[in-house]
Amino acid sequence: MSVPYETAAYEPPDSPESPEEHLARLLGRALNSFELPDETIRRLDCALAHDGSLHSAHHSAGLHRETYRHTWLLADGSAMTLWELVHNTAPGDEPQHEVYVDEEELRTATARLPLPPETADFELPVTVQLLPPPTLRQVYVPDGSADHARRLLRRAENTDRPGAETAALLATACAHRITQAFGRPSRAGRPGRPGRPGLSFSLYEHAFLLGDGAEMSVWEVEHTVTPDGRHMCEVYVSEDAARDAMERRAAQVS
Repeated sequence: MSVPYETAAYEPPDSPESPEEHLARLLGRALNSFELPDETIRRLDCALAHDGSLHSAHHSAGLHRETYRHTWLLADGSAMTLWELVHNTAPGDEPQHEVYVDEEELRTATARLPLPPETADFELPVTVQLLPPPTLRQVYVPDGSADHARRLLRRAENTDRPGAETAALLATACAHRITQAFGRPSRAGRPGRPGRPGLSFSLYEHAFLLGDGAEMSVWEVEHTVTPDGRHMCEVYVSEDAARDAMERRAAQVS
């Protein structure tokens, strides 16, 4: 689903300049790039797409000032913007570049420039739809996914397994992926007691791509904490709930 955002449209995936190159070029020419917070740079390092657009301009008596909005689409689906100020009001008349993390800082920096006040700025408001990330977070396989979800829920033996609402959503699944998420090492693979098999715990994420493009996961715990040592399947709607269940089961044999 597209997310409304006030910026120009992102460049297509085959853009000649990558998000990393765009960021490096911006920081390389900005005189104050060292002032940007480390957290900002860290988040921008995982950008999926980017755009740079002119936001406003002021030209008067041989002096000029432009502001540019640089926006990146991040891997978590959010967007981050940096504001660039370009002006020739410094001695030497060479263009100077500065970069700021928010628009208020940009306004403060702009107000300090020795530009004549008579000429009003022109603003370029642009509203478009921001494209979703170009790739899904998971790699899915279209292989009877709705039936896989139905069989998974059917074999779950825990009383707090996902209910009818989750089952209805998973009935629309068109692809899925199974990933093993190992349990807590201190609990997994404990030796057995006399007369019973060794204990084991396994945790799996079953990630589904639904018919409307949404992604959904359920978590399967497989263990042998049963009277006869047989494998038992439990299913939960979150990883935290699944890991809590593993801890509870392990505590039964502590």
